[in-house]
Amino acid sequence: MFDWDDLRIFLTVARMRRIAPAARALGMDATTIARRLVRLAEALDAQLFEQVAGERILTERGAALLAHAESIEGAALSALADVKGERHSLNGHVRLSVAEGFGTWILAPALPQFHAQHPGIRLDLVTASGFLNPSKREADMAVMLARPQRGHLTVQRLADYRLHLYASPDYIRRHGEPRSRTDLHRHALIGYVPEFLFSPELDYLDEVQAGLQATLRSSSIGIQRRLVLGGGGVGVLPDFMTSNEPRLVRLLPDDVEISRSFWLVTHSDVAKLARIKAVSDLLRRRSEEALNAPDL
Repeated sequence: MFDWDDLRIFLTVARMRRIAPAARALGMDATTIARRLVRLAEALDAQLFEQVAGERILTERGAALLAHAESIEGAALSALADVKGERHSLNGHVRLSVAEGFGTWILAPALPQFHAQHPGIRLDLVTASGFLNPSKREADMAVMLARPQRGHLTVQRLADYRLHLYASPDYIRRHGEPRSRTDLHRHALIGYVPEFLFSPELDYLDEVQAGLQATLRSSSIGIQRRLVLGGGGVGVLPDFMTSNEPRLVRLLPDDVEISRSFWLVTHSDVAKLARIKAVSDLLRRRSEEALNAPDL
């Protein structure tokens, strides 16, 4: 028989793929974690990981153990929620991962009222580049740009939204207004840094016209918006970030329109908790209010 706590260590390493970050997450010494993994493998008489380029990659038997370990973890968390009364409690911690644009323009305006209604819910809003993964328990929930294809997850479409080309009146006065997609090759373009595209859904320019390249680039959509406002060039922006902004002019509106969707992704083990449902309701309500307006 193996030590059940070794499964917790195994899960963390399987999700993070490296010993050092797993050690930090668990508050343990890296040497201890490595030793516990060896002990678990010996107890099960199975090689669980292969080491490739410094990462711990699950073997076939390790992947099989992962599925069982996640089921055990889910059952344990569900039992704790029931015993502690957390299932119906509007108290506790929720970590939510969102895209910067969604967090800034759609969600943030509603958070003061949400906190007033639910003061016992401690909400972490994470907008770092790249979504935290609920399947790996990096977050409880995430608003993502694509529907995950696997994982122990509850997934629902929040809303669709549209993006268009924009420039400032000052830029148009100085450089003229593009009359076709081909004209864009002669204009200064603003966009993402290709090496830091954390989702293929953000690769807008190539969708507008093959071969377009941005000359002013940022991993932040907020900074891109400021660059467009400042007359730095033409950029693709979500319409929900441009409504009621007279300093932005929509370009080629009948020719260029990009559609995307926001997806709410929640780990299935916590989806039924009252505090998670409260945040889910907030996200659905704000998406309906902010993204279904007639001018968007």
